[in-house]
Amino acid sequence: MALSFLKTKMRVYTLFLLLLIAVKLNAQKDKTEVLTLASFHFNFPNNDFVQTDQSDQIDVLKPAYQDEIKLIVSKLSEFDPTIIIIECKSSKQNSIDSLFNSYLANRYELKRSEHEQIGFRLAKKKGLKKLYCVDEWGEFNQQVNQVLLGKDSIEEKKFSQYYEKNSDAGLKYNPDKIFKSHGILAELIRLNEPENIRKSLGNYLIGPFKYESKEDDFFGVNFETGRWFNRNLKIFRNIQRIKPDPKDKILVIYGADHMNILNLLFESSPEFNLVNTNSFLQ
Repeated sequence: MALSFLKTKMRVYTLFLLLLIAVKLNAQKDKTEVLTLASFHFNFPNNDFVQTDQSDQIDVLKPAYQDEIKLIVSKLSEFDPTIIIIECKSSKQNSIDSLFNSYLANRYELKRSEHEQIGFRLAKKKGLKKLYCVDEWGEFNQQVNQVLLGKDSIEEKKFSQYYEKNSDAGLKYNPDKIFKSHGILAELIRLNEPENIRKSLGNYLIGPFKYESKEDDFFGVNFETGRWFNRNLKIFRNIQRIKPDPKDKILVIYGADHMNILNLLFESSPEFNLVNTNSFLQ
């Protein structure tokens, strides 16, 4: 009697476990897969937190780099994206559509930017009709706006001097770039290591973040909230507005630092399933 009860109990437990696994698998299937490609900017505009001296830059239009970019596109193609998102302002969507259509018609030669070199190439390879522009600027609160855009030139100068001096420069996470010594693919693999992405977020928690307009106020926190955190939340919201379904696969091509927020949002969201980027690049 006891043995029969035990067997029945084990069967119930097994069925319950299988049910839990099935529920979990179905939940994952209902999510849209996302692959984020953390990249350096191929055209080196030097508008970002991290700058690249001209002597350390490369020309991605040279034949050797072009061959490497084609290899990268081939590797990313294995993800089979149906939606490609690029770091261009939403207001530039019509312009990007026009350039991409010209490229599809073989009337446009790709420029140096990663969204063209990788994004345009891959979209054409996969037969996609457009790429999605989702970039936005962040919004500052009233306190920061009054200093940056108002008439208080003394306070604006004070903050600018603090920003440029950046006494925390020695704390910044800024590992050596390897695209010149080891190639573009090696650099992308380095940038997409989860540990490197996590550490890069710390750069937005020092320097300007710690600035105080008055003792014990939160000016620096409010500044970075608008400049970085608010900006990336708006980018994420624009991605939601595309309204992908679970059958879609999204590739996000963006400056590497953005992934320290975007990856966290994708990982936390009940709508998306973030996949391992380097499983495709390596």
